[in-house]
Amino acid sequence: MSEHNQFTMQDPRYQYPPGDTGKNSNQPDPALDRKLSPAAEHGDKIYKGNGRLKGRKALITGGDSGIGRAVAIAYCREGADVVINYLPSEEEDAHSLIKLLTDEGQKIKGIPGDIKEEGFCQKLVNEAADFLEGIDILVNNAGKQQHQDSFDKLTSEQFRTTFETNIFSMFYITKAAVKFMPPGATIINSTSIQSYQPSAGLLDYASTKGAITAFTHGLAKLLIDKGIRVNGVAPGPIWTPIQQSGGQPAKKLDGFGEHVPMGRPGQPVELAPAYVFLASQESSYMTAEIIGVTGGEHLP
Repeated sequence: MSEHNQFTMQDPRYQYPPGDTGKNSNQPDPALDRKLSPAAEHGDKIYKGNGRLKGRKALITGGDSGIGRAVAIAYCREGADVVINYLPSEEEDAHSLIKLLTDEGQKIKGIPGDIKEEGFCQKLVNEAADFLEGIDILVNNAGKQQHQDSFDKLTSEQFRTTFETNIFSMFYITKAAVKFMPPGATIINSTSIQSYQPSAGLLDYASTKGAITAFTHGLAKLLIDKGIRVNGVAPGPIWTPIQQSGGQPAKKLDGFGEHVPMGRPGQPVELAPAYVFLASQESSYMTAEIIGVTGGEHLP
């Protein structure tokens, strides 16, 4: 991993090495960042904040690992108080993140639970709002991705569960959170390059990401009357535990992400600035937009 901070000019092709992403490809779903090999870069040591979110109150789903973890680190270092949600089986990753950030001057809390359940989503938002004394940033980031190499192998149960995790929960959580959100608040949804360029083996996942993109566009038009902005981020191939827990077939893990013009997978820390920008007042004239962070696999 790079020893530079995020402000040092570098050749982006080599800022993070491709690495041997074929190792340890049999993690169970959901997987842990601690077991990811090679390790991902979340910005633990290199992300330096500038007070861009001072005084803000953020709820991040899927905040224990991957992109959500990088966003939680960035938000805390930019001055926000943060609540992360995660599955109980991901407690180890969540605990390590909370331990990392506890002494950095911001409030941070983890709330475990399954966001497929509408009742839990309402409980999560209420507990987060109580801890934070409000919510003015919501990052809908948690997601399920399981590759199936043939249509016959894609079961009704997997299709339903992927939709429940990726898009139904986004509706439940957002509906519960909006009542706490003042004018100037922001919602940021994690969609994907799969929304625009779906892979054959990710039919259910890509379908949910298409729904998230449309949900983002439509919700933005509904909520701007309340002064709430809604935008999204569409990652390309990013090195996270989801890839090693069935998100990609084992044969595709070796050389994962090297097909994009930049020639390597992205690291979670490389997504964090987009989420910071969309949460901050710097993006005040942006709503119903999707920012692509794809290594050159551009959005249409």
